[in-house]
Amino acid sequence: MLSRTAASLVPAFGHLTITAEPGSIPGVGSIIACNHDSLADPAVVVAALHRVGIRPVIMATAGLWRVPLLGRMLTREGHIAVHRRTTRAADALEEAAEALAQGRHILIYGEGGLPRRKDSAAAAPLPFRTGLARLAHAAQAPVVPVGQAGARRITSGSRAKQLAGVLTAPIRRPRLHVHIGTPLQLPADIPAATAQAHQAVTRAWKSAAQAVAEPAALAV
Repeated sequence: MLSRTAASLVPAFGHLTITAEPGSIPGVGSIIACNHDSLADPAVVVAALHRVGIRPVIMATAGLWRVPLLGRMLTREGHIAVHRRTTRAADALEEAAEALAQGRHILIYGEGGLPRRKDSAAAAPLPFRTGLARLAHAAQAPVVPVGQAGARRITSGSRAKQLAGVLTAPIRRPRLHVHIGTPLQLPADIPAATAQAHQAVTRAWKSAAQAVAEPAALAV
């Protein structure tokens, strides 16, 4: 339901396009790693993945489970709450590994949070935490790097600015793009794997940002 809802709603807020490298469509039991820079980008990415036949299990901050209706939907569909900076944080990786073993796709955000910037422009992904690499090693799962751009044009900045962005997006219809990169098998060394995953997602982000003519990517 969450994937179908995103696929139905996102086109109303912007013009979504997708590109994919040869052989990039995630196989069963794959980890999908994406950059995270807006409250809107999970919906954008899930809508794009829905178009290519992927309905991922999402690893998301546990705070979303406290939102009425949304929390119940997330629980019912088996998405995974991440209790950041608590002793329960490791539980999310165990749940994700079990989902991968069952042939599900896991959508994870390596940065572990949103940037604190107030502007609406795109920027390269922040440094990754080690959770992605540890999950890939534990599950021996391939990682599919995904980059998205344009979601900050829907919502970013202060709460007032975020609300204004959502309300005006159906009129402005910002360009949204998701780029699916080539799957990779990360090395066992966690720091090296984390760096490799970050580099791959950054390349995918750059492709997405260039597709929507973001100055930050065009200048690189």
